[in-house]
Amino acid sequence: MRVSLENGSAIADISQAVGDIGGLVTALDVADPIGGKMIVDLTCNASDDEHARQLEAAVNAVEGASVRVMSDRTFLMHLGGTIGIAPKVTLKSRDDLSMAYTPGVARISQAIADDPTKVRNLTIKRNTVAVVTDGSAVLGLGNIGPEAALPVMEGKALLFKQFANVDAWPVCLDTQDVDEIVRIVQCLAPVYGGINLEDISAPRCFEIEARLRELLNIPVFHDDQHGTAIVVFAALVNSLRLVKKDISDVRVALMGVGAAGVAIAKLLMAEGVGDIVGVNSRGILDESDPSLDADRRWLAESTNKDKRRGDIGDALKGADVFIGVSGPNLVTEEQVASMAPDAIVFALANPAPEIDPALARRHAAIVATGRSDEPNQINNVLAFPGIFRGLLDAGATRVTEEVELAAAHAIADIVQESELSVDYIIPTVFNTKVSKAVADAVERVVRAH
Repeated sequence: MRVSLENGSAIADISQAVGDIGGLVTALDVADPIGGKMIVDLTCNASDDEHARQLEAAVNAVEGASVRVMSDRTFLMHLGGTIGIAPKVTLKSRDDLSMAYTPGVARISQAIADDPTKVRNLTIKRNTVAVVTDGSAVLGLGNIGPEAALPVMEGKALLFKQFANVDAWPVCLDTQDVDEIVRIVQCLAPVYGGINLEDISAPRCFEIEARLRELLNIPVFHDDQHGTAIVVFAALVNSLRLVKKDISDVRVALMGVGAAGVAIAKLLMAEGVGDIVGVNSRGILDESDPSLDADRRWLAESTNKDKRRGDIGDALKGADVFIGVSGPNLVTEEQVASMAPDAIVFALANPAPEIDPALARRHAAIVATGRSDEPNQINNVLAFPGIFRGLLDAGATRVTEEVELAAAHAIADIVQESELSVDYIIPTVFNTKVSKAVADAVERVVRAH
């Protein structure tokens, strides 16, 4: 906030006012005076919009202080968007222009027309991914539409570039019709080397991905499903190493059987998990429930060996692992206490997890969340940049289960045995080794087939 002061002695008073109501001053800069008054730019952290308003009121209440402008650093970061494009060649002469554009570019177009396989090497296709959404399931915001989804897709594209040097571009579609989405992406595909589906609600996301994988000769990857499953599995591999349990012996209580939950279950089953008990808002999945769609009915039929019935509390009794991809505050401390010894809890609902991590740690050996302010953050950014880097470098045409497992094990293996602890089961998102390790593992698998 920009604050005008009647006198310099009020600087300490406004800092104190911010601190008194839980704000944290991170910077205080004196600007040029205006109208004979001292001008101060005060930067402070607020927990939410309401807290920011309280901070403004507290500063205004200081004698001699007046807030002139209140701004939000997050909004300032997004002014004009967070991504753009940059040329790879310079145009300094007519000769340069004649090669980059007409007439020289016609030779490139003709070469591709004569041999379409050349498009990958002679255009941006070899390093470009479309980040496709219909805005129907954005973060924790729900169905907010394509325009409101755009900042999230920009952020995704930024992460692609930052962590794996992949050029990604948001494609936000103003339709939620499955047939239309499939057809539009099919028509756009010639430009891209891969398709990253994002924030499309279940169960439509399953059909969209399946149909596009059949139609296209480039990798199609729904990150909400497979990215989440890969990172969860990587964290579980290291957690089981710590508590000295074999995956074939453990029972998992899985709360939330949407896109991420179903993908997690499939990946764990591929690696021979002992058993999974899936739970939705109505309780433990029942294969006879007529309301279940095909994917959830498959999950109900393929898991829950003991045919348990009831709610999440019944699923957690004696369970070795809890994985939550559902909503906030749905699990109690008593329910976690009823789990098996050396329990593992992944409470991944964001921003508020299924159980307060502090409560879960009273009873579980290992606790992970999706939050950046807690240890053991399970975050998809550990997976998708490296996965697409490897797929693009190998010229892959599809994403396979072998690719997903290779990526998961690569992430897990970044954490050395000497580093492994209950507070460090998975590398941080800024670990520079992760993306390359994942890319290399993916590329090896693709080239081996």
